[in-house]
Amino acid sequence: MTTTTTWIAAHRTAVLGPHEDVQLFPSRSFTDQTVRQPLRLAGGGEALRVRLSNRYGTAPLEIGGAHLATRTRGSGIDPATDIPLTFSGTATATIPAGDELVSDPVHQPFSAGQELALSLHLPGDTGPTTFSPVAHDVGHAAPGSRLDAEVLDGAEEFSTGHLLAGVDVLAPADTRIVVAFGDSWIEGAATTPGADNSFPSQLGRRLDRGWIVNQGLSGNRLLTDGIGEHLLARIDHDVLAVPGVSHVLVHIGLNDLGLPGVIAHPEPAEGPTAAEFIAGLTTLADRLHTAGLTVIACTLGTYQGATYDGFDSAAGQATRAEINAWLLGDDHPFDAVADTAAAVADPAQPARIRAEFNAGDGLHVNDAGAKALADAVDTTLFKL
Repeated sequence: MTTTTTWIAAHRTAVLGPHEDVQLFPSRSFTDQTVRQPLRLAGGGEALRVRLSNRYGTAPLEIGGAHLATRTRGSGIDPATDIPLTFSGTATATIPAGDELVSDPVHQPFSAGQELALSLHLPGDTGPTTFSPVAHDVGHAAPGSRLDAEVLDGAEEFSTGHLLAGVDVLAPADTRIVVAFGDSWIEGAATTPGADNSFPSQLGRRLDRGWIVNQGLSGNRLLTDGIGEHLLARIDHDVLAVPGVSHVLVHIGLNDLGLPGVIAHPEPAEGPTAAEFIAGLTTLADRLHTAGLTVIACTLGTYQGATYDGFDSAAGQATRAEINAWLLGDDHPFDAVADTAAAVADPAQPARIRAEFNAGDGLHVNDAGAKALADAVDTTLFKL
């Protein structure tokens, strides 16, 4: 029997604009450099294509060449696996401002968990690039065109992700894809770079069918732009346009409650009320359900004692408690709710992250905490 195959997301990276008024995470530029960035496939297939993004660029972006290879260590690649990528049959391309670019397919097998390195030669001055705050691992930039170099000797390192939006694989059409959607608890801020230990990654290793792609964005909010477009505005591009999506796992809200205490004018002086936030979550669920997706929400994480001045407030904590009580009740619109807040809470002080899970700032979890979050989600929900 022949299995029908189709293009399905195997890696995703949510991106920010470099020119936002609020820049908790600044972007950077590249000029006549080879930029090599690692990525790990959540799932495999019989072919692969790469997505590049100039979505928030203000000028066309010139790609002087692109290669893909198996990563070894640091900036190293296995030269025997090096593959030049093409775009509509050519080795070079220009991505218009506000647009994305998909490579031609590479027709060979790729496997789940495979770690690759994408090398881009950026011959001009890119200006501040479309980027993501949390990269899979440290990237490297070296002068000139060194796309097939085994190691980028003398390269500078950077910890943000640039221009890479995702990878698709040609896989069975009935593969189930979960989009993990939300903030830094989804993106994996404060987990070990390169260890693949974010909450979605550790949850994905528990699935016996399909896989999870990560569309978390540190600093993101449900209702307010500023650190990326707000979550409701991201639905079309970051969820509905993801090929193969069947389920959505959502964690959002801590920045809605905490950032107004940290960021000055023109941000709102106060966070949303519980009623406003609940209305936003209801809109989120309704839009995703209308698209035929199964939606699992997470309770808003614990963050009392967060070390960022102004983030932790009595009003924010009261709103968080009210929202979580609603999520854990019978009136929410989601298909299920995972009590991830309780999974990492200090039993003696439930509004705080327990010490062994605290990444050190009181707001984010470490690798062990991310595993506790993953273990709190019932994997049978992804079989619905």
